[in-house]
Amino acid sequence: MEIINPLPAYREAFIIKGVQLPLMQVPYKHTGLLAELPVNNINIGWPWQTEVDPAAYLAEINWPKLTIVIPSFNQGKFIEHAIRSVLLQNYPHVELIIMDGGSTDETNNILNKYAKWISYTQNEKDNGQGHGINLGFSMASGSYYGWLNSDDFYNQNAFLVLATEILKSGKDFYYGDGLTVNEDNSIQTYWQAHLVWDMFLRYGGLIASHSAFWKNKVHQPIWEKMNCNVDGELWLRLVKGVSKKHIRFALGSIRQHGDTKSANDGFNSKWQQDDQNIESIYGKPPGMHSAKTYFYRFVQNLFTFYNKLLR
Repeated sequence: MEIINPLPAYREAFIIKGVQLPLMQVPYKHTGLLAELPVNNINIGWPWQTEVDPAAYLAEINWPKLTIVIPSFNQGKFIEHAIRSVLLQNYPHVELIIMDGGSTDETNNILNKYAKWISYTQNEKDNGQGHGINLGFSMASGSYYGWLNSDDFYNQNAFLVLATEILKSGKDFYYGDGLTVNEDNSIQTYWQAHLVWDMFLRYGGLIASHSAFWKNKVHQPIWEKMNCNVDGELWLRLVKGVSKKHIRFALGSIRQHGDTKSANDGFNSKWQQDDQNIESIYGKPPGMHSAKTYFYRFVQNLFTFYNKLLR
């Protein structure tokens, strides 16, 4: 079964609607953006009181352009954190696209507050997370893409570390480590990425979407039939056969709270539907006690041990 690519039609619809492409980039200031952004006197640390030093991006270097898409729905409690974690990277060439599915909480007020620094925002009903992500990427013009769920955020210096590695190695797909944080960000746990080989893609849990970036030429659309495991299915198509590079740095943070799809029991049936959809195309994953699974565990344990030695 072939996944239909809806991006050309979505892009054409935006053009008909009058959207000027390519989109504007996030404004870049040699003095940084922290002093210009709305003041928040409640939160501390990154990305509220600190920013990446703009001087770290040497002017003589042609930094690759990044496109970041943030899909959102009723995450007004967290989305400002996500937005600032992109803006305060102070990256010279980035477009930030926020596709909100018609939130009824404070999200729209926050989007309006940051509108002058965002390349494009949309706040209207869509057909779910995958649809929103596809709509965003249909307008993308970056050399490398990434998406960030609105309750997650990028860590300080993530874009600097990523772009430096891109300039050195020029791979198709980069995946980093991450942090797992609680609702108020007071507890942080380091998450070590797994080793990504094509033979391991069917095991799942290898790649954190908040710490993954890929070259525009290898981009694949989200399968909009998926409800929850949109990234797990995507990696099976996007990552297979492309050049890959692990970045030994926590590029992003995932926030654990009661309303996430992975923690809310109300999504259990949706996860089961996703499993059935994936198995209808890719078959069942290797069994728990198969030789392939034992080999997978052995390799991953070695990879984890190796990276702990280097950290």
